[in-house]
Amino acid sequence: MNKPIKKLAVVSTIAVLMSGCAVGPDFQKPAPPAVKGYTAEPLTVHSPSADPTVQFQQFDAGRDIPAQWWELFHSPALNQLVERALKANPNLQAAQATLRQARENVYAAEGTLYPSVNANGSVVRQQTGGAQNNQRFPGSLFTLYNASVSVSYGIDLFGVARRGLESVEAQQEFERFQLEGAYLTLTANVVTTAVQEASLRAQIAATSEIIDAEAQQLDLLQKQFSVGGVSQSSVLAQQTALAQTRANLPQLEKQLTQIRNQLSALAGYFPSENGVASFDLDMLQLPQELPVSLPSKLVEQRPDIRAAESQLHAASAQIGVATANMFPQLTLSAGAGSVANSAGDLFSAGSGIWSVGAGLLQPIFRGGTLLHQKRAAVAAYDAAAAQYRGVVLSAFKDVANVLDALQSDNRIFAAQTAAAQSAADSLDITRKQYQIGAASYLGLLNAQQAYQQTRIALAQARASRYADTAALFQSLGGGWWNRDDEPGQTGHQTTGVDKQ
Repeated sequence: MNKPIKKLAVVSTIAVLMSGCAVGPDFQKPAPPAVKGYTAEPLTVHSPSADPTVQFQQFDAGRDIPAQWWELFHSPALNQLVERALKANPNLQAAQATLRQARENVYAAEGTLYPSVNANGSVVRQQTGGAQNNQRFPGSLFTLYNASVSVSYGIDLFGVARRGLESVEAQQEFERFQLEGAYLTLTANVVTTAVQEASLRAQIAATSEIIDAEAQQLDLLQKQFSVGGVSQSSVLAQQTALAQTRANLPQLEKQLTQIRNQLSALAGYFPSENGVASFDLDMLQLPQELPVSLPSKLVEQRPDIRAAESQLHAASAQIGVATANMFPQLTLSAGAGSVANSAGDLFSAGSGIWSVGAGLLQPIFRGGTLLHQKRAAVAAYDAAAAQYRGVVLSAFKDVANVLDALQSDNRIFAAQTAAAQSAADSLDITRKQYQIGAASYLGLLNAQQAYQQTRIALAQARASRYADTAALFQSLGGGWWNRDDEPGQTGHQTTGVDKQ
């Protein structure tokens, strides 16, 4: 009874050894762009400043990015918030679940490479009539028991199953890098949102100080007006200036509340829970040495590029699937079992049954369906290739933009620092001159407005350096390849950047 199955196993083994050919293109990783830099002009290593207290960031070309890059800001509260977000953010959890789904789909597709074995059992109560058997006596009533095992194996002669598995594995890689992208986006959003909160708190503090100073100035003017020392127009002008400054405060406070709610959502908190620490710029330390990956490495480090590459790989494999469907398909089958009139007689001598078979399917005419399916797969690959090039171009543009922004941030911060100091000195001198009658009130009002604008602009310029620094780490890929607890690790062989 087992002899036919053994024969089928031998034939299957021979067929597997013969099925080394998989039609269709073998995927080749796209070569990195042949460019030596990100920007048209060389990066500025150092920007001179008249103020020695102003520290400038410098670029370190070729330096690797740490996995926990946000720790370079040296803020325990920020580190704690990022770790909380990584554990509780729903978007990241959804990406993790999607990757698990893709991995199970790979395991399911691997099953198509093996024979399928099924156990069958049945019991039938049956009556036959005498007339049916050309007999004069009544028919017989009996019970028929059947137990069997069937084996079926589709020989993957031209790689339709292997190309299909290759496509599913590429889809798993796509979901893996989608997860890496979600991880990077989340950490960058937490950092930049915390920076926005710190910036708003600095602007609110500056505005509050200006309100206090202008209120004191208004009180002084009102006293002078009561004794005839100043005109009523001066008092009204100061009241207007104070009201305008106060009007800015609710808008800043509204933005701060929204930013706080956004931080809570990123960390998996409800706004009412108030589980997020407050941030100000003094809690953050600006990294002075900024790593800049080599352009040839960017295509290996950016999750969106790697995801686009995986889609290109899947499209390439689908060409193989469509091509293989045009070739013959060979199926081997076998079955063995037992049939008896009673359960106790199953597997007894003389009850055995068996079968061995082979089937060959060669498409001859399908109305052009298979040909056009192959052409559609080729067109899909061309589309994926164009999308990949678009993602690469966008990635290089992102890096170039943030590098230019950081260089501009250095210059803007230096200029705003000098402007804020000059405005403060000018306001102090103008106040003293006004008190002794050497300056007009219009001059004092102009000095106040200039000081207010420079204080706010300095807070914004300072925050921009932190935000653009975080954007640089994000645009370069975020250092996921240096992380031990890599989310979405597939267990398959990794690339060189994966092993770093």
